[in-house]
Amino acid sequence: MGPTDPDNPKTWSRPYRWYVTMLSAVLVLNATFASSAPSGIVPDLMEKFTFGTEVATLTIALFVAGYCVGPLLWGPLSEQYGRKPIFIVSFTAYTGFQVGCALSQNTASILIFRFLGGTFAAAPLANSGAVMSDVWDADTRGKAMALFALAPFAGPTVGPTVSGFMAVAGVSWRWVFWLLALFAGTCLALIVLTLPETYAPAILVKRAQRLRKETGDSRYWAPLERNKMSFSQRVKHVLGRPFIILFREPMLLVITLYMSFVYGVVYLLFEAYPIVFTRGHHFNAGISGLMFLPIFIGAVFAVICYLLIFNPRYHRAIEQFAPHPVPPEYRMEVCMYAAPVYTISFFWFGWTSYSSVSYWAPLMAGFPMGFAIIWLFLGLFNYTIDAYLFVAASALSSMTVVRSLFGAGFPMFATQMYETLNPRWASTLLGCLALLMTPIPFVLRRYGHKLRKHSKYSPTGHLPHKPPKKEEAAAEKA
Repeated sequence: MGPTDPDNPKTWSRPYRWYVTMLSAVLVLNATFASSAPSGIVPDLMEKFTFGTEVATLTIALFVAGYCVGPLLWGPLSEQYGRKPIFIVSFTAYTGFQVGCALSQNTASILIFRFLGGTFAAAPLANSGAVMSDVWDADTRGKAMALFALAPFAGPTVGPTVSGFMAVAGVSWRWVFWLLALFAGTCLALIVLTLPETYAPAILVKRAQRLRKETGDSRYWAPLERNKMSFSQRVKHVLGRPFIILFREPMLLVITLYMSFVYGVVYLLFEAYPIVFTRGHHFNAGISGLMFLPIFIGAVFAVICYLLIFNPRYHRAIEQFAPHPVPPEYRMEVCMYAAPVYTISFFWFGWTSYSSVSYWAPLMAGFPMGFAIIWLFLGLFNYTIDAYLFVAASALSSMTVVRSLFGAGFPMFATQMYETLNPRWASTLLGCLALLMTPIPFVLRRYGHKLRKHSKYSPTGHLPHKPPKKEEAAAEKA
């Protein structure tokens, strides 16, 4: 599909492409909002279904566990059938499962519907990023991805606030799930009515089908129509390849563990914050939900700083390295600032969590934490794409699965950890783990180019790791 082809998504008007970008972000916001929404109605669920805290935590953990299965299905299927059909199928089922949660009469039904809901809600997590690459060129994609990165963190931080105030207002817990169903149904309507197909090979299939129908000439065909794999080949490609790459690449494995730890802690906070603010400061569920907002505000501020400071610097690096690509190590600059800030935020939160200390102290620890999380994700995510260019989809798939396992697992031990160790020492433990991972961006920035030379899957190891112009100037001086 040529650069001037009117069917090419990259030639659509900028306002329309920004609409597609924002709609894709809303779909991710929908999924992540649904993941954390039950945290505000946990006491109501425990009273209705007579289960304990551990089972109540499963209403969040199982939804996030669905994210482990979903990306392995929806990503490859979208590359076979297109983005839009997968969004329609997944959101139709996802909406139905929210209705199932709202009508649940026993523990088993609500837990099963939550897991299935998470599996189908994972479609935008797997494919919305791909939509960005479908509609934007490399120059603008960085800005779009920076704004898009807010969506995965806006949902989890807003969910407890909304459900908490609904619980305080005396609204039935079922209405939280009815709200999720209405939100999902609205998104489904927007997908059907306004979201175009953005995957170029799928667009070519439709064009070939139309031409065959109009002309009666069967010689018209699209490459995707002839790229058929057997079921066993597809299973191996979808399930095997991402993890083969993950375990053969120490660099990717370390990045995945770091990102997974950060992601897991986000969901761990849904158990830790109520202990500090609800029990310690005696806030109701609605006010306790508001305590998550500094994390989101910090994330917004991080995106603004990234766009104003680091994005222009990266564009200058593009000019310096032309005609070669900028080395992936340049993506680590933001992480080198974010990693220490992220570590400090745990000690700040933990040692100001005494009930005798103003709630503003632990509350404001969320700001640097949210700020650092966004910078870490942007840096590590972009580094993975740049370093594993031709297998980036597989690398990101394995990363998403492992990250979701951490997101599902961390809440399961959070309450016990914070009750046994108390919030001070539990947060100190997390801070020490973050401290152990703090050198990762610095090591990758300094030695990443050497590691890439020994990689089987990184095609950029032979490219210059310093600006050619500077090297030429140094040679002339010598």
